[in-house]
Amino acid sequence: MMMRHICLGLMALLMSSTLLANQVALNPNHPERYVVVKGDTLWDISAKFLQYPWHWPEIWQVNPQVENPHLIFPGDELTLVYRDGRPVLELNRGQQTFKLSPEMREIRMDEAIHTIPLSIIRPFLTKPRVVGTEVLDAAPYVVSTADERLLSGAGDYVYVRGITDPDDTEFSVFRGGKIYFDPNTGEELGVEAIYSGDGVIKQPGEISTLDLTYTDREVMVGDRLLAIEEEDFELNFFPRAPSQPMEGMIISVFDGVSQVGQYQIVVLNLGTRDGLESGHVLSVYKAGKTIRDTVSADRKATVTLPDEHAGEAMVFKLYDKVSYAIVMKATTSMHLFDKVRSAE
Repeated sequence: MMMRHICLGLMALLMSSTLLANQVALNPNHPERYVVVKGDTLWDISAKFLQYPWHWPEIWQVNPQVENPHLIFPGDELTLVYRDGRPVLELNRGQQTFKLSPEMREIRMDEAIHTIPLSIIRPFLTKPRVVGTEVLDAAPYVVSTADERLLSGAGDYVYVRGITDPDDTEFSVFRGGKIYFDPNTGEELGVEAIYSGDGVIKQPGEISTLDLTYTDREVMVGDRLLAIEEEDFELNFFPRAPSQPMEGMIISVFDGVSQVGQYQIVVLNLGTRDGLESGHVLSVYKAGKTIRDTVSADRKATVTLPDEHAGEAMVFKLYDKVSYAIVMKATTSMHLFDKVRSAE
């Protein structure tokens, strides 16, 4: 599955490379060459060479001898050169990587440099979901626990009501969480389904018995069951600005913090219906304050200060009406309801 995503990423990269490279703004302090080290991310490497790291695909070139141009490994050398007056970032790789056995190639794939720190976003890629409230309300639910326990965990069983298809035997258990609303229109955008665990139906019926095979948190009466999704998610992101202008807002912040910084996860009121895609980079703007104009003859006059650029965020998981994004750069603190727009 990972290879399929890598190949799709390569196609996107090759398509993006058709853009005019001479329009790319270089980092004034860029190095002439850089050797990749373990722990690097594609975003960080790009920032060494470019003013806008998400412009990476526009200057990407590969030594023709490199077999796997879509993978970057520790020890690879990146060199900034100019061709026909355009800046080009060239990848050079040692000959020892050309003739790897299948086993070694698999190990090398695991060592490949990722775009962003996967350890931060992985929990959001696998289990959390955003669904319509009608979906969660109509889902089967835990009607009782064994031995009248208040809380149940892995190894316990619970009683479930509402399973209509006897062929459905594997479920994930969720608890309804925060309901997302659009701050501007009031539209309900979805409800967060908080993952509790997995289970298997051992005794089907009007009231079914669900054996809890794994739990991430306690399972309670009222929790809902949703079909287990295949873990088919993107691992190799190619940052880029949206092809069309977009404007949205941060509508939720994970971890309950009031100020948002680098590598924190936020929820946006933009989704696939708006044309947003995985890897899209959005600039975050701190909403300008509305203050009283103390100089105006009108003592009640107010003015709204301009929005202030606060950093960039990259979208990594999408739903119809909302999306998850990771803050890649924060030049100043960000807050709930700050604005987002298509990046430079």
